[in-house]
Amino acid sequence: MTAHKLERFFWPRGIAVVGASPDPHRIRGLLLAHLRANRFPGRIVPVNPSYAEIDGLPCMPNLAAAGAVDLAVLAIPAPAVPGAIAECAAAGIGHAVIITSGFAEEGEAAGARQAELTALAREGGVRLAGPNCEGYFNALGRIAVTFSPTVEVKPEAEAPLAITPRRLGVIAQSGGIGFSLFHRARAAGLPVSYVISTGNEADLTATDFLDYMICDPRTDAVLLFCETIRDAPGFIAAARAARAAGKPVIAIKVGRSEAGQRAAASHTAALSGAYTAYRAVFAAHGILEAEDPEEAIALAGLALATPRPSGNRVGVITVSGGGGAWMADTLTANGLALPTLSAPLQAAIREYTPSYAAPANPVDTTAQGSNTGPMMMRTLELLEESEEIDSIVLVSSLASETRVALDPARVAPIVARGRKPIAIWSYTIPSALGRRRMAECGLFLHTDLRALGAALGRWARPPAPAIAAPPPLQTHPWPAGLPRALSEHRVKSLLAPYGLPASADRLADSAAAAVAAADALGYPVVLKIQSPDIAHKTEAGGVRLGLRDAAAVAGAYRAIRDAVAAHTPEAAIEGVLVSRMAPQGVEIAIGTVDDRDFGPMLMLGFGGTAIELFGDVAHRPAPVSPAEAETMLLGLKSARLLQGFRGAAPIPVGKLAALASLVSRIAVAERGRIAELEFNPVILHADGSGLTIADALALLR
Repeated sequence: MTAHKLERFFWPRGIAVVGASPDPHRIRGLLLAHLRANRFPGRIVPVNPSYAEIDGLPCMPNLAAAGAVDLAVLAIPAPAVPGAIAECAAAGIGHAVIITSGFAEEGEAAGARQAELTALAREGGVRLAGPNCEGYFNALGRIAVTFSPTVEVKPEAEAPLAITPRRLGVIAQSGGIGFSLFHRARAAGLPVSYVISTGNEADLTATDFLDYMICDPRTDAVLLFCETIRDAPGFIAAARAARAAGKPVIAIKVGRSEAGQRAAASHTAALSGAYTAYRAVFAAHGILEAEDPEEAIALAGLALATPRPSGNRVGVITVSGGGGAWMADTLTANGLALPTLSAPLQAAIREYTPSYAAPANPVDTTAQGSNTGPMMMRTLELLEESEEIDSIVLVSSLASETRVALDPARVAPIVARGRKPIAIWSYTIPSALGRRRMAECGLFLHTDLRALGAALGRWARPPAPAIAAPPPLQTHPWPAGLPRALSEHRVKSLLAPYGLPASADRLADSAAAAVAAADALGYPVVLKIQSPDIAHKTEAGGVRLGLRDAAAVAGAYRAIRDAVAAHTPEAAIEGVLVSRMAPQGVEIAIGTVDDRDFGPMLMLGFGGTAIELFGDVAHRPAPVSPAEAETMLLGLKSARLLQGFRGAAPIPVGKLAALASLVSRIAVAERGRIAELEFNPVILHADGSGLTIADALALLR
């Protein structure tokens, strides 16, 4: 296998600490002290013209004198950093970690200094982490390129717990949080391969490090803490590679925007903030999203120590009735099911449990002193063999410092078989003995009930299938001089060459023309104002429905013009669109928004004027196939309305899914022109005869 471009970054043979200090209370001194205390096996070269030696190590005046090193760690004043990078290039040092702050995070002149830094590095072939970062720790190689106290070596400390040989990589755009996640994982018994703080990402980004860890055979899962993704195509490629390699990726996204706080021309934009795009990308590519540190580590414990469950059925074994009920409530709230065990299985459990035990599920064996362990153990064996459940959760107390109910010699082989996930929650604060014994069992010990429920719910949810993207569309010329906001008739006419279904519509500029259009189309009809300045027609009084004769049409035309003139007197009016009244049906919204990081996002939901009120929508990165669109639609809360709700006939959704796919492909093909695109409502005919695009809006760049 070809060595990854970052192999010498994470596994350097020699490290130069630029700005090294003998004072271990300063960052520049801590960097050197941590490298030495963790027993870095390669060359360590302090670089500082103020010292001849530091703690017995010869100190070099500059990088030119440092000799052969693969990595330079810079902790010097910001104005001196560009010069040091130039020295790296001249000395053939291919990698640098810049701890120093005072760059783009400060804006203005400091941002220009970072741009200079990036240009120098690229010109000289030096790959940079940072600036403004906390460095990294390679736990396998004992390479502590950081000042974080989490890598301090404590001689008196016991060997860390390790519930599994599989390892977690941690990538964070916040140094403090990244090393805190590393610290939590290690305390919970999860081995870590690397933790890296990416800082300002002047050169190397979180995506680069994700790509490395996905390719690295020493890393089995990755935990990512991110604020923004700067290389969206690379990130998606890495996510696809992770799925192909069977390496779970867990993500925590911070800096979520509240979409409703910004003005939006379309309902789609109002419901599609920046965080929505991240969530859609995570879901589309099988990335497990966590809400907080406890949930992230709980997910990592499941991902490293258990197989993926084949379904959502959970068997709970408890020694506490209250603890079992609490667990059952938490699991069901997270989309998991606790099926009642079959009569034969309950009978088998009753053979060794007291008469007042509850064998249905949760299986409450009750606390029975010295018998508790054997009863839990036998129940665990039965449920592990059973085809009635997909996961097992144990609920127990691990407070005792002298005894533990579960026997590692019996539990470990069951865990090692890996037939189904097994988790344990201690409803008391676990003792050191309890933690050690669970590690010997190979069980990740959960102490946060909510985090366990959320994590198992996500772990049991099958990832979205990887479906090939539909082919790109051929683009078509557009006329010059279009307004930024396009009304319904303009959208339909412009997009007709792309395959948009034709509509029976005519534009009228007078009451007489409206009547003539209605006579030609056939009654009943709908009248809608057409203006680039009126995004929401109903609010302006610009819509009249169910018009059944010429007099009604003429009156409606005049009423619309009067209402719009009063509501938005400055609006440019293109006319009034006359359309055939659609058959009764279900209102659906299809829309796209061009996200700044990930490109066009498709929104699909139950539409009409109440779409923002209920927000029953789904998002997915465009383009999507018709099959993906149908999955999105049928995953909505209101999907039962399409499946024969309360005796109604089911409504075929194939044409709607095809339209949603087409809209997503248009958004990708015309990304340079279309910022937002919305069809709302699209009326899916209840009689199964098809659909009607009842309104449309586009916002151009």
